[in-house]
Order: sequence, then structure tokens, then C-alpha cells
Amino acid sequence: MPTAATNRIYVGRQPILDREGSLYAYELLFRGGCVDRAEFSCDLSATARVITSVFNELGLERALGNAFGFINVSESLLMSEAIELLPADKIVIELLETIRPTPEVIARSRELCRKGFRLALDDVLDLDDALKPLVEIASFIKIDLLGIAPEALPDLVERFRPYSARLLAEKVDNADQARHCRELGFHYFQGYFFARPSVLSTRSLTAGETTLFRLLSLVMADADTAEMEPLIKHEPALLVNLMRISNSIGNGSNRRISTAREAITLLGRRQLQRWLQLLLFCVQSDGSAPTPMLNMAATRARTMELLVEEMNFRSTPDRAFLVGILSLLPALLGVAMDEVLSTLAVVPEIRNALTRGDGELGTLLELLDLWERGQATEFARLIESLPPLTVEDFNRIVADAMSWAASLGT
Repeated sequence: MPTAATNRIYVGRQPILDREGSLYAYELLFRGGCVDRAEFSCDLSATARVITSVFNELGLERALGNAFGFINVSESLLMSEAIELLPADKIVIELLETIRPTPEVIARSRELCRKGFRLALDDVLDLDDALKPLVEIASFIKIDLLGIAPEALPDLVERFRPYSARLLAEKVDNADQARHCRELGFHYFQGYFFARPSVLSTRSLTAGETTLFRLLSLVMADADTAEMEPLIKHEPALLVNLMRISNSIGNGSNRRISTAREAITLLGRRQLQRWLQLLLFCVQSDGSAPTPMLNMAATRARTMELLVEEMNFRSTPDRAFLVGILSLLPALLGVAMDEVLSTLAVVPEIRNALTRGDGELGTLLELLDLWERGQATEFARLIESLPPLTVEDFNRIVADAMSWAASLGT
């Protein structure tokens, strides 16, 4: 591929969770727009330049928040000086399975560890003598669940137990796999089961969820504060969450609020609508720690909003933000999209985008879905049909959205 194509790299990401289900890191996926995995061989200098510029110019280090970033590297990138431009305190260097553990690779890996980097070994399926020097210095061993039979997994875990490296199960796609890996002692987990949980069964909304939907409906209908205040007062967890958000962002105010009415007044209606949408992703927690899905929802909603502004679509940024939030609620709540929409009086544009993928908002939702899943070929094809939006524009917008989500403490 020519350098120009390499310069059109965009950044995807997949969450990595710890045993408690909290966000630990993201695997950052640098895609060239023409293949569905990391691409470093075509032009090393251009690729390295893009990666470092993403951190330095787009502020991806800040966008990670408290999470770490795992980055796949080829042997060429590993041996280059460019890798050392990345922040060692935030980045885990993930050695692709195609890298042979030669003496040169082992020596370079040890050098990077001395400089403060941590190493992860990708797609590990076995432990042989040639790999042991890297296992001894690695911080993480990523075991590919699709590449090993379930009955062989316990033995492989036992063989890695004498080493200090933490085990990370990747490509965890269902609840049985997740439970099995926890029982075997895996420390970290990555896969669509965690990042994009499927709706396995329909259930009724809880009281807290129902209250949030009622409040959101009132805000969207521009109801009086007096109608909303009693609902908030009767849900202690909701009141705590709303006050926490109001106190933390407060539109730059140093004032500490203590009542539901003060929170509503301080936020304003537009902000209140936004935070109520986000609070739907906190409702299943104890009110003190947001769920990892909140970060995904905040990033998706903010990206949708910024994309609409960038492209001057007929749709409004507020509608785009709402579509981003609502699109993940079926996965979070375990209810069908029809049930989610039955609680809100949304306009046909929003309903059609969510249920049929129609219109401008439906197209942007599809673009984000392709980005989140790392489907580079389809992503490149779709973004080319959306002038004047470019890959560079998309990278900038996503980085801004990630920074915004990180600032929420998600």
C-alpha cells in the first residue's frame, strides 16, 4: 500500500475488564482502512508517525483516562525507535503472535521493559521453550479462546501459573466462557461478551430504570421542575447520582448543590436531559462507580453529536446524542428496543434510525458500529460515501469524544 493509504489509519478500541468487571484498559486498534487487523508492514515510518501523532495531536493519552492502552506491534515497529515516543506509563506493548522470539527480539523486549514499558504476548496457544524468555518478562499473557479447546484450557493455565505474568482471556464471546475463565483464575477479560453484551432474554424494567425513563420523558416534554422533583426524591440512588454529576461538572461552578431542585437548575434542561440519559448506565451499580458500559455509551453518544455538527446534517446534535445512548440500552438492560422506545415519545427519525438503520442518524450509527468492531474494510467503504467527512476528521472527533467520556470519571 502507498504511504498515502497508510496515513489514513484510524483508531478503534476494545475494552479490557478486570475480574470485578471494571474497566482496566483498552486495546487500541490502528487500522489502515483496507484490512481488518493492525497493519504495520507497508510503511513503517508512516505508520509510526500516525500512531505517535494520534497520541500527541489528538490527545489519546488524555482520552484513556485512568485506563491503559494495549497496542499491537510488529517486529519492525518493536525494533524501531518510534515505539519509544509513546508514553511508557500508559502503554502496554502487545507483541503479535507472528513475531518469532529471536535473540534480537528478546534483547529488545528486555530493553523496553527497562525503560518502563510493559509487554503483553498476543494470541498465545501454547508454552514452548522458545517462548519462555518472553514469558519471563511479560506482564500479560493473552490466551486466544477461539484457538484452544475448552478441555485443554485448564492445563495451559497451570503451565503459566509459575510465572508472574497476568492471564488475559481474549475473544470471550459468551457467558459460559467468561464464567469458566474466572474459575480458572484469569485476571483480565476481553471480547464482545463484555464490550457488546447480547440481549439473551427480555425482562421488565426495574423501578429505578422506569423512574429514569419517566424523568427523561418529562424533560423531553419540557415539563415543570415541580413535576420532576418528586420522582427524583423517591429514588435515593438516582438523587445521589444526579447530585454527584451536578457537583462534578456544574458548568464550571464551585457551588456545591444539595437538593434535586438545585441540581436541575444548575444543569439546565439540555444538560439534564443528557445526564439522565447517561445515568441509565449507572442504575445497575451501587451509585459509587459507573459501569464500563457508561464509558462506551458516553463515547458513542458524544461521537454521534460531534459527527452531526461536523457534517452539518439536518438532524440536531441532541437527537444524535440520544440515538447513541438509546442504541446501547437493549444490551445493558436486557430488554428489546421496542420496549425501550415504548417508554419514550421519540420522533420517527430517532425510532427509524434505531430500529431500521434509516436516515442520517442510522448511517452514523452503522459507521460507529463498524469502528467499534474493527471492521476496517466496511468502515472505509462507508466513510468514503460520507463526504466531506474524512478518516482524519473521524479520528479527531472520536478522540474528542473519548476525552469527554474520560472527564466524566467513566
